[in-house]
Amino acid sequence: MENTYIQVVTTTNTLSEAEAIAMTVLESRLAVCMQITPCTSFYHWKGKIEKAEEFRCLMKTKRELFPQLSAKIQTMHSYETPEIIATVITHGDAAYLKWMADELHM
Repeated sequence: MENTYIQVVTTTNTLSEAEAIAMTVLESRLAVCMQITPCTSFYHWKGKIEKAEEFRCLMKTKRELFPQLSAKIQTMHSYETPEIIATVITHGDAAYLKWMADELHM
């Protein structure tokens, strides 16, 4: 199971957009779960430093599903250039990883 699973993060500017993405990726079995938390983001955008209140969306999935997950997020996202970044899960509780495997194979 090593390096099979990833966490994917994106941010949205509304809770309703984050929840819509969550429901779609879960119903499509492109992710096994998604956590949504409010955050304050600071970033460079078109020559200026911006500040925005956003919702951080953290999804767990399989590495092989990333292209489909990324494409799905992009079709639903309101940002011109949404953050869609994946990080490899190097270690995890065996029972949790088994749950992920079972849910993503359905």
